[in-house]
Amino acid sequence: MTQTPASPAPLHWKLVIDAGDPHAQADFWAAALGYVVEDNSALIEKLLDAGVVPPEIVVEHHGRRAFRDLIAVRHPEDPVEESSGTGLGRRLLFQRVPEAKTVKNRLHLDVHAGKGRREAEVERLEQLGASVLRQVQEPGGTWTVMLDPEGNEFCVQ
Repeated sequence: MTQTPASPAPLHWKLVIDAGDPHAQADFWAAALGYVVEDNSALIEKLLDAGVVPPEIVVEHHGRRAFRDLIAVRHPEDPVEESSGTGLGRRLLFQRVPEAKTVKNRLHLDVHAGKGRREAEVERLEQLGASVLRQVQEPGGTWTVMLDPEGNEFCVQ
């Protein structure tokens, strides 16, 4: 009888998104998805106190210290590593990059508003800073292609 190897453990993952202003993007997507902006201030304080990171990589965001060039949002019900404030579940991490977005995304989010709620959700997202790129009607369904505040495409179904 041949023994099969054990299945690998599920991997933790996060979707990393390049941004010109990671904090503004985090605020938009936290509001859009009902997520929370991660609080890494305890970790940052430890790193600063230990002299591991210089103060210039830190900014204040929502009244607490945050890394200047990256910030994440997470699902509010997912577990969190208390010592660092890092989510251990569904996360989006926004990292600052010097170049602007120039071409179509190779990956995008689909936001599912629920039956009969797409138009209201599109309106809510526009109020948060998104814009409508186009409406799509195909035999497989209808959705709205939108742009987040930095021009990244996403769909509302």
